[in-house]
Amino acid sequence: MGELHGAWLELAIAVPLLGAWCVQLARDVRTARSLAGAFAGVTLVLAGAEWIDFQSLHVFEAHDDSRWLGWAGLNDVLVVDKLTAPLLPLVALVHFLTVVSTPLNKAQRFSFGWTLVAEALVLATFSCRASWCLVGLLLAGLVGPWVELRRRGASTRVYSFHMGSFAVALVTGWGLWLHGPASWKPAALICLAFAALIRSGTVPLHCWVSDLFEKATFGTAILTVAPLTGALVAMRLVLPFSPQWVLQGVAVMSIVAAVYAAGMALVQTEARRFFCYLFLSHSSLVLAGLEVARPLGLCGALSVWISVTISLTGFGIVLRCVESRIGRISLAGFHGLYGQMPTLAGFFLLTGLASIGFPGTVGFIAMELLVEGVVEVWPWIGVGVVVTAALNGIAILKVWFRIFAARKRDELIPLGVRWPEKFAITLLTVLILAGGIWPQPGLRSRYRAALELLEHRRTESGMVLQPISPPPSALRVFPNHPP
Repeated sequence: MGELHGAWLELAIAVPLLGAWCVQLARDVRTARSLAGAFAGVTLVLAGAEWIDFQSLHVFEAHDDSRWLGWAGLNDVLVVDKLTAPLLPLVALVHFLTVVSTPLNKAQRFSFGWTLVAEALVLATFSCRASWCLVGLLLAGLVGPWVELRRRGASTRVYSFHMGSFAVALVTGWGLWLHGPASWKPAALICLAFAALIRSGTVPLHCWVSDLFEKATFGTAILTVAPLTGALVAMRLVLPFSPQWVLQGVAVMSIVAAVYAAGMALVQTEARRFFCYLFLSHSSLVLAGLEVARPLGLCGALSVWISVTISLTGFGIVLRCVESRIGRISLAGFHGLYGQMPTLAGFFLLTGLASIGFPGTVGFIAMELLVEGVVEVWPWIGVGVVVTAALNGIAILKVWFRIFAARKRDELIPLGVRWPEKFAITLLTVLILAGGIWPQPGLRSRYRAALELLEHRRTESGMVLQPISPPPSALRVFPNHPP
């Protein structure tokens, strides 16, 4: 195991916790938003430094240089590897842009303190090894949305039922796997797979996601689902140990959920529920690709994980900005907002098309690899991926016309883009287009991570698996890969 040149992980987790304490001392909402943005920005810099430092080591996993802070005991707990190295700055970026782009009229209801605490928990979760500590962090991450629902006076019954089921399945499955007899191992894996499906919002276990988007603030709902924590549960606790029949069952449920959610997104009459089903559809695609357990399909799923997080976070920020100006967005009629907010209209279209893999965007090659990798193993699941992308594309264009097309509205107040929103839009646009124009570094990193994860699966599962070798199509995409 390598060692980073600084205590990046510990600092990236400690800074937002310190920021949450400072935000609670703020006298007004403007100060709280500024402090939260500053601490989230520092966290992003630290997470980016961790990624750059890790890339320079050329190892599969590494821990912090704890001599900086004297926390040597965390070396066995907080570890970054090829899977999570780019995901940590991605999580920090999502939180930073969500905080920065929060309009003042929504800042009254959006808890910046809890957002920073949630960021620290997610960063700790993504950098934690598969152990009881990881299970504890996954459970701790459920508290924030529940507290917000209670503060808003909304019913927590749906959320509590689903997250309670997730907690029971996770603890039971991991306990049986570590401490149960060998005959109970299949039951343990089924419980862990069930927990991953619940956390991902896979149909028919998706009701908590739509309920959360309906009752919580839009920003909190986005931050709860955007990191794709359910996919992390599948990667850490299901994929390394599960036989093929467990992975196939998860993949089948995921692709059914993806097609169903895409169809539901097509018929929604309220923007929040539309975004909810759109995100569920894409997260289910990622989960289906992860369970293929082949190099090309796994590389595609890991790449789609990043592209979906970037594009749909931007998509949600646009909807949130529009909602802050006109209230909850109904899709039953046309709003004609293009004349008042052309920048948001263009970014809406860019992020939406990037999420379905439009050429020239960050999701294009990722979606192609996912389709080809899935078709290698289960052709009919590949057909489901294509159908899902097609339905999502139709839904996105339909919603764009509903919100921005038709006769221009006459407004007495300006609806233009504010500078924090311009900053978020510009940064995400650069990432989306740069990832589409120059995808090779990211894809090479994800492919190497896929090979390492599959080799780890060969070691941990105890099963006789076929040697991992790149298919001919992968050699065309990754010509420098050693045979």
